[in-house]
Amino acid sequence: SFYEELVSHGVLEPLAAPVEGMVEREGSCNYVAPQGISSVVKYYLKQSGADVFYEQHVTHISLRDGKWEVSRKVGPPEQFDIVILTIPVPQILQLQGDIVNLINESQRQQLESVSYSSRYALGLFYEAGTRIDVPWAAQYITDNPCIRFISIDNKKRNIECPEVAPSVVVHTTVTFGSEHLDSDPAEVQQLILSHLERIVPSLPKPSSIKCQKWRYSQVTKAVPNCPGQMVLHTQPLLVCGGDGFTRSNFDGCMESAMSLAEAVKSHL
Repeated sequence: SFYEELVSHGVLEPLAAPVEGMVEREGSCNYVAPQGISSVVKYYLKQSGADVFYEQHVTHISLRDGKWEVSRKVGPPEQFDIVILTIPVPQILQLQGDIVNLINESQRQQLESVSYSSRYALGLFYEAGTRIDVPWAAQYITDNPCIRFISIDNKKRNIECPEVAPSVVVHTTVTFGSEHLDSDPAEVQQLILSHLERIVPSLPKPSSIKCQKWRYSQVTKAVPNCPGQMVLHTQPLLVCGGDGFTRSNFDGCMESAMSLAEAVKSHL
C-alpha cells in the first residue's frame, strides 16, 4: 500500500532504465524516486503536518520533572513528552545525560552488536545538454578495488531531456570506504576519479564535484531478531528505531516506522 500511494502521487516510479549487474530477487520490484530519495521523506513530513527543524545537533537527553530535556550543540535545551531516536545506533550510544544510565545492560549489549558499512559517494554535476554516452543508466562494478556502483542519475530516474542537467553518482566499495574512512577528503576524491576514468574513459569533464563520506552507510548487522524498535524508558517515553533495528532498504525503514508508531500509540 505504501508503494501504491507513493506511485499514485508521482513520488516513486517503477525502475525502467537498464542497470547492469543488478542482482534480481525473485518476486521483487524495483522503484526509483524521480525527484531524489529525499522526496519520499518530504512527502511523509508534509502528510504529518509536523513542524520540522533541521540541523539541530542533539548532545544530551536527561529527565527533568517527568519530561525529556534535550540539549543541543547550539541553542538552549528544550523539553518534550516523547523522544524518538532514529539516528545510527552508534550515535545513540554517544549521547550524554541520563540516557547513559537508562539503557540497561542487555539493551546496551544489543545496541553495541550493531554494525554498519562505510563508503564514499561522489557526485559529478554537468551543464544542461551535456551528453554522457554510455549504454546503461547504472552499473554495478565487481572487479574494481575502489568503485562498486556508477549511476547516470537523471537517466536512472527516467528523466532524460536536453533541459535536464545530467549528473553521475559513484559509490565506493565497502573495503575502500573502511580503509579510507579517516583519509583526507581531497585525496579520496582524486583516487575515486582516477578509478572512474579507467572504467568510463568517455566521461566529459564535470562543472562541479562533491565527495560525501557515509560513515554509517548500510546496516551489516542489525539489532538481534530485528524488532523494529527498542523502548529505553516508558514514562516519559524514550524509544529508538530505524534501519539499525531492521535492515537498510525502504521496506526495512517502513517496518521500523510502523513498529515505532505502535509503540508511541500504546503510550498515548
